[in-house]
Amino acid sequence: PYTTPELFNEIRRTSVTKERQSEYHFSFSGNYGHNLFEEVANYASVAAQIANDQKFDVIHAHDWLTFPAGLAAKDVSGKPLVIHVHATEFDRSGENVNPDVFKAEQAGMLGADHIIAVSDLTRQVIISRYGIDAKKISVVHNGIQQKELPKVEKPIKDKIVTFLGRITFQKGPEYFVSAAHKVLQRFPHVQFVMAGSGDKLEDMIRMVAWLGIGSHFHFTGFLKGADVNTLLSQTDLYVMPSVSEPFGISPLEAVQADVPVIISKQSGVSEVLKNAIKIDFWDTEALADTIHSVLVHQPLAYTLSNGAAVEVKSITWDVAAGKVLSIYRQLT
Repeated sequence: PYTTPELFNEIRRTSVTKERQSEYHFSFSGNYGHNLFEEVANYASVAAQIANDQKFDVIHAHDWLTFPAGLAAKDVSGKPLVIHVHATEFDRSGENVNPDVFKAEQAGMLGADHIIAVSDLTRQVIISRYGIDAKKISVVHNGIQQKELPKVEKPIKDKIVTFLGRITFQKGPEYFVSAAHKVLQRFPHVQFVMAGSGDKLEDMIRMVAWLGIGSHFHFTGFLKGADVNTLLSQTDLYVMPSVSEPFGISPLEAVQADVPVIISKQSGVSEVLKNAIKIDFWDTEALADTIHSVLVHQPLAYTLSNGAAVEVKSITWDVAAGKVLSIYRQLT
């Protein structure tokens, strides 16, 4: 539901860059830069003015960048505030949290009339890390747009194992590389693909070189749209070893391409996807064993992909929207 930093930058490169002036006389650069907190504060001021001028029933704010705006709109209008937590600062940064971001998140959570978490995993983080009453939190799992992906012939005979996502701490890319090294020691007929970009990309390239697996490992850079579909249609196994994944839609996209998936237990999607193998992100021995088993035992791969394909048909945005509407009705 959100633009990734990579896609955001691409949009900026291919469009006219200009400073936008809102009708409420606040300037926004549209950048994720050094003045981000100033932009957040300006946005909150605009939200308060809009809330004072417009008629509405509920305020719905998504993640910390909009929490101050939601609180400002609530203060002006008296309308109930729902905040939607897609990820917390602990998911993004581990224990190295930005204190200002944490304060903004906690203030939004404390001031909200109700909180929607994208998974029970996220709900537990909100309770334990932010001190929020469990009674004001509901879980609404994300969904996926239902579609059939076109089949694309694989250009090689080797098996293809794919990591698709931001190459950051949160996604656990080093565990994927480590497991790949272990798999290749016993099964050489496999190619590993890491699709994405992020602040750990160069570290991963160096790690692959140091392990001596460069001839079996490929970095595609950031992919979107048809390129993602093409990659998934050629993939034999999808792996998501995230350290902390509030939900994780990419495994569902892989399932739509009839690809079996391995996901970390530390993910929200593991709560709704039963026909997937789940491992602890840090256990690279277990991850390597599981990758090898799925690649060499075709009945196992078929069982996983076929079962998950049935499940994913009920994991829809329509279902999620219905739950959100129910929460609105309880507050109004």
